[in-house]
Amino acid sequence: MNNFDWNKISTPAYVVFEELLIKNLEKLKLVQDKTKAKILLAQKGFSMFYTYPLLSKYLYGATASSLNEALLGKIMKKENHIFSPAYKEEEMPLIIDTVDHIVFNSFNQWNKYKDLIKQTNKHISCGIRINPEYSEITHEIYNPCAASSRLGVKLEDFESIEGLEGLHFHTMCEQNSDTLYRTWKEVEKKFSKYFSKIKWLNLGGGHHITKDDYDVDLLIKTINEIKDKYNLEVYLEPGEAIALNTGFLVSEVLEVVHNNIDIAILDTSAACHMPDVLEMPYRPNVINSGKFDEKKYNYRFAGPTCLAGDIIGDYSFDKPLEYKQKIVFTDMAHYSMVKNNTFNGVNLPSIVYVDKNRKIKIVKEFDYQDFKSRLS
Repeated sequence: MNNFDWNKISTPAYVVFEELLIKNLEKLKLVQDKTKAKILLAQKGFSMFYTYPLLSKYLYGATASSLNEALLGKIMKKENHIFSPAYKEEEMPLIIDTVDHIVFNSFNQWNKYKDLIKQTNKHISCGIRINPEYSEITHEIYNPCAASSRLGVKLEDFESIEGLEGLHFHTMCEQNSDTLYRTWKEVEKKFSKYFSKIKWLNLGGGHHITKDDYDVDLLIKTINEIKDKYNLEVYLEPGEAIALNTGFLVSEVLEVVHNNIDIAILDTSAACHMPDVLEMPYRPNVINSGKFDEKKYNYRFAGPTCLAGDIIGDYSFDKPLEYKQKIVFTDMAHYSMVKNNTFNGVNLPSIVYVDKNRKIKIVKEFDYQDFKSRLS
């Protein structure tokens, strides 16, 4: 996107490119075509519903982690799935009315709601989330198989699956298909005795399918192995793979202060607009920048909030930064948009869409009322 005129964008703004979305969707379609698996949008990673008409041309539907996400998923007018560690009793009637698939986190939750589900006028396919006690995630906060995890049922705690149609596991985060294959073998070893009693297996998310180095052939082989051996319908529900490298967060320089190093204060905040920078933590890439000391002029990027640790990262440039110069952070479509906040009253970035003809559309702008309405 180096040939795009970023000066046309008022900051801060998330900018999503249709041509990049299509590139990812075509790759996902290839997987679907070669396996007949069903890929769903995990809205927890990407919920820009302006793009749902495009996504619905490629994907089989959406999956949600809450009632609100489930209601949003209806916009796609395709399959609508939900999983939650526990459901609120007062919300369950509306959830049942909204979705096609419900995954439960425990047999207690399934037993609590199964009669209510049976009384409905439509068929809802229900499943249980399993914990295969195997994950290669090293960052503990993202590991659903960590000791004392609240997510999924271990084999030793399994009960009758009568009435359930599927099993679901989600044990990956930004990983390749070799991790999936090893995970699948653990799942098969522990839970295959139940496969003859179910209709589908959901492989969850965390699959980096659209990353350049992802082994798509191994993914296709793994899915086809499952389908051929056990005659199961296979679901995947990536969020990141759909929006990976499709969006940018555009900011501008407000001020440069010096304290041992030059610190550029931006109108973009790590704490408010890209919280994973602090939670993971990681250093986002910036167009036309280098690592610290790689180029002549070094800067630390910081946000405008009162949080002392609102630090984005250290970068270098060929020329000194100027007031109002645009700073473009890459790969900001997924998770950043769904996790942002208005701490300190910092305004949320606008949401901008650039279609395949490079026509710019401002989809949403935020103001004081958006901040105020969240508080009382």
